[in-house]
Amino acid sequence: MFSFQRLRAIFLKESLQIIRDPSALIIALILPLMLLFLMGYAISLDSKNIPVGIVVEKSSKYTQSLVKAFESSESFEVSLAKDKRTFTKYLQEGKLRAMIVIPSTFDKDILNSNPKIQIITDGSEPNIAGYVNKYSQELWQNWLVYENLATNSLIDIKTRYWFNAPLLSSYFLFPGSIAVILTLIGTLLTALVVAREWERGTMEAIMSTPTTILELLLGKLLPYFVLAMFSLIICILITLLWFEIPFRGSYLILFLTSAVYLIPSLSLGLLISTLAKNQFVAAQMALIIGFLPAMILSGFIFQISSMPVWLQFITNFIPATYFTTILQTLFLSGNIYEVIIPNTLWMLLIGIVLFAIIFKITKKKLN
Repeated sequence: MFSFQRLRAIFLKESLQIIRDPSALIIALILPLMLLFLMGYAISLDSKNIPVGIVVEKSSKYTQSLVKAFESSESFEVSLAKDKRTFTKYLQEGKLRAMIVIPSTFDKDILNSNPKIQIITDGSEPNIAGYVNKYSQELWQNWLVYENLATNSLIDIKTRYWFNAPLLSSYFLFPGSIAVILTLIGTLLTALVVAREWERGTMEAIMSTPTTILELLLGKLLPYFVLAMFSLIICILITLLWFEIPFRGSYLILFLTSAVYLIPSLSLGLLISTLAKNQFVAAQMALIIGFLPAMILSGFIFQISSMPVWLQFITNFIPATYFTTILQTLFLSGNIYEVIIPNTLWMLLIGIVLFAIIFKITKKKLN
């Protein structure tokens, strides 16, 4: 028969063990801070200060104005020359990522209402080459408008970026990093601590008590649930106050969906420790099964739609996929219930299945 008194005793015992264990507090409190500050200051998908060379074959008022437009852009670090051969070697050596050629006929082309420039990019880095081409085209079009050289003044194109107006990668990296941090705490910490009990033999003492399997599992999971939610609060405060990432959703929904996500995350860690019963093996399994899929296959960094079909199918069974979508929606778009509710239900379903598997395979015996 289920007993809240026995559940409370296991909860208190596990909580005291967390307080007395420095490694658990480091994983739960220090490691998230390290990951967030690393994400904020060391990792960025924004391309700035890309080294480019501008070849001005014949200087004039217009060429000087165009060069100044490139030099004032934060996207480029500009070097100047009068001949393409000057930059060809640098482009081959990777010291430059692009070469922009302003031809000697530039002024004549302007008189004919057909000004042209040549953009040569380093195709060995496709992403950077794409950024250079895109930024250069936008800067070129803006310069034409600024100098009243646009060939069709009747067309006025205005671009608006919804949800992420400054186009900063940190706006979607930070929500995803919170999902990875909760995965790390829930899966790795639970797997290590419970496996340690098997190694030290303290699990034998628990098995000898009248505690039921359900009480044992809940007593093990609840302290780490509280610890993970406390870590979530720290992550949210740093994200909002220190890095000034906007949040447009409901804090209540944020904490409710985070609580739901911790069900599969903690259950997976407990399942790993039940199967492994060894700290080293449990740590390896937690990283391979929990952390790496959350980092690579959740849509946190790499777009799921660009993955192979068979890999997209696998992402359906990764809880972090749904949680990352929820967090990015709450931070950037707001309370879009058509996104939040289905993803929350999928997380809950995966969590229930994992907990049921643990409940099924966990027996009160030592072998």
